[in-house]
Amino acid sequence: MLVSGSTTLTLDKDARRASLQRKFAFWKLKPVDTALEDIVSVTVDKSVDRTSGVEMYSTMLVTRAGAGWVLSANDKDQAEKNAAAIRGFVELQP
Repeated sequence: MLVSGSTTLTLDKDARRASLQRKFAFWKLKPVDTALEDIVSVTVDKSVDRTSGVEMYSTMLVTRAGAGWVLSANDKDQAEKNAAAIRGFVELQP
């Protein structure tokens, strides 16, 4: 289980499922889930705030169906650690 702010990513090897639970303000949004086998890539994305120039990093999971799940990170190191942990769990090559 990885938690970032109000987003929780749960990977369950026994059930072979991945689930993403998000909250918006006080409401929990409907969780999304997929089979672990349907996760085709895990990358680290960088974006730059145009106003302040601050770099922001996130871990992106892409599914076979083309869905993208984003897990925010505090910094590049955390995003890379999350990506490596997820790749290792679902047995993907970097």
